Amino acid sequence: MSDRFVKPGNQEHGWNDPPQFSYGLQKDSGGPKRNILNKRVHAPQFTGSGSGQSPAVMMPTPPRGTNPPPSVCPKTPSDGKIEAAELETEPSFEDVQEALHGALDACRRTVKKQICDDVERRLKLFEDMWKSGKLSSLVKHRMHRLSQDLKRKEWDAADEIHRALMVDHVAEVSQWMVGVKRLIAEARSLNPEQNNGPGPGS
Repeated sequence: MSDRFVKPGNQEHGWNDPPQFSYGLQKDSGGPKRNILNKRVHAPQFTGSGSGQSPAVMMPTPPRGTNPPPSVCPKTPSDGKIEAAELETEPSFEDVQEALHGALDACRRTVKKQICDDVERRLKLFEDMWKSGKLSSLVKHRMHRLSQDLKRKEWDAADEIHRALMVDHVAEVSQWMVGVKRLIAEARSLNPEQNNGPGPGS
């Protein structure tokens, strides 16, 4: 047997000796190892956003078939109830006179004569201004509607028109509208059946 020492795992070891693993070679071979876990992974960047900024927020799109809300315009409280087509034709003064004087005749049964006479005088002034062309078409139409509301005993609707006329057309109606206001108030206080009195000339 040779004097040379045979190290286990050497190429000259016996056929049944277990191989020797050289850990030193494993550590030294291949140079420095790259640790792939140390590689920094950057977060995905959003187009158009700077460093540290939140991504752009998309505004919701309104559903198809919907229109944007219209701009709000001031509403005219008194003139809004008269359609443009109605202003093209002049209402019948006879219809207005019949309704107003019918309510006045009903009031004469219980209301003081002085009050009724003052209302009648105001209504006569209203008639003169209508027939002399001193009233606008809008005032005529609204007075026609007021008279029909009065005839149907719709007191709140008639009073609303009276107040609207005093606000929007005070120069035209101030001389006689106080009589119409008193007529509405007195007619309201009567029993419903008393408002069916005959008009003038019946």
